[in-house]
Amino acid sequence: MVQDIRIEDYTYNLPEDRIARYPLPQRDDSKLLVYTNGSGRRPENRKFRDLADYLPEKSLMVFNNTKVVPARLLFQKDTGALIEIFCLEPEFPSDYAQCFASTASCRWKVMVGNRKRWKAGRLKLWVDGGNPQRKELEAMALEAEWYATDPTPVVTFSWQGGYSFSQVMAHCGRIPIPPYLKRDTEAIDLERYQTWYARREGSVAAPTAGLHFAQRELDAIDAKGITRLNLCLHVGAGTFLPVKSRTIGEHEMHSEPFSVSRTFLTTLRDKGDRPVTAVGTTSTRCLESLYYLGVHCLEQGEPGFVEQWEPYREEGYKWSLEEALSALISYMESQGIEELVSRTRIIIVPGFRFRVIDFLVTNFHQPQSTLLLLIGAFVGDAWHAIYDFALANDFRFLSYGDSSLLQKV
Repeated sequence: MVQDIRIEDYTYNLPEDRIARYPLPQRDDSKLLVYTNGSGRRPENRKFRDLADYLPEKSLMVFNNTKVVPARLLFQKDTGALIEIFCLEPEFPSDYAQCFASTASCRWKVMVGNRKRWKAGRLKLWVDGGNPQRKELEAMALEAEWYATDPTPVVTFSWQGGYSFSQVMAHCGRIPIPPYLKRDTEAIDLERYQTWYARREGSVAAPTAGLHFAQRELDAIDAKGITRLNLCLHVGAGTFLPVKSRTIGEHEMHSEPFSVSRTFLTTLRDKGDRPVTAVGTTSTRCLESLYYLGVHCLEQGEPGFVEQWEPYREEGYKWSLEEALSALISYMESQGIEELVSRTRIIIVPGFRFRVIDFLVTNFHQPQSTLLLLIGAFVGDAWHAIYDFALANDFRFLSYGDSSLLQKV
């Protein structure tokens, strides 16, 4: 069973000096490791700006246009103690756009740093953004629902001045860069820990495969007749969580919200034999989840959420991708829905059947992570040779590191 996969079998030695602490001066200065049929199934060392040369003509390429928000809010008590509130996802309004547009109050699921200094109950904390007019931008946590075992309590924020919560965050918050960078957020991260094409606010971590793209790569992709599509999956803090269990079956996958348009689904359903390239593991998780939402419509009459082990059920699935997507589209049409909003906890490990994507643009991931397991599912045991090649040829690793273009085995 896939649940018996040992996480220790998906590890490698990653020296600290191979972790990219900062981005390169130019987005597309990064290296590109190519592992495709065209490379003879051998890793090749190329430049990211040459990516379009290795993509199939007239194929589809899918991007995640989520935008990272400055989700780390630092509050200071009258005693001087600092309390960090890390906003994870909106509780009310639950719709991201509505929550960011709120002008007086909103509720969020959060993580709290220095939590022992903030006891249960009603408490006011003032945000100091260093602005002389900060009195007009005060954001306060008025009430918290504290549970002894709940790592993500709900906090109510309230502020004055008629500003949107998006503006409050922009003024008072900090971009939450990955903890493995082992440094504080700096000015460069405001621009570079954000994709060129980011549009929809909501992520607390960047879809890092997209950090390499500049306008010239997008223009080259267009010139090759490749259709660019956008979905939105808001990346949660769970993307940083290591796998601590001995087997992957004991690991609880985090849930993330996503949305796709009906036009997007129709284009995907009608693609014929055109290959699909996913930009990043977040795009991959969303794309592969769509099949199971379509199955929900076929079996239950409506889509629900995609659960962690759903793709691995013993009886398997008899429907084609086209049938599943058609059912999902029909459901949206019957309900008058132009955009589908759902969630996924899907985990992609060796043994997973990829039904949507053929190529994957992705960075190099941490040892013993669910993302490395995804790579193992996509290219099989060749992941060892790919990572050995990257280490031997001075590729940079993790969020600000170099990139790769992989083709499904």
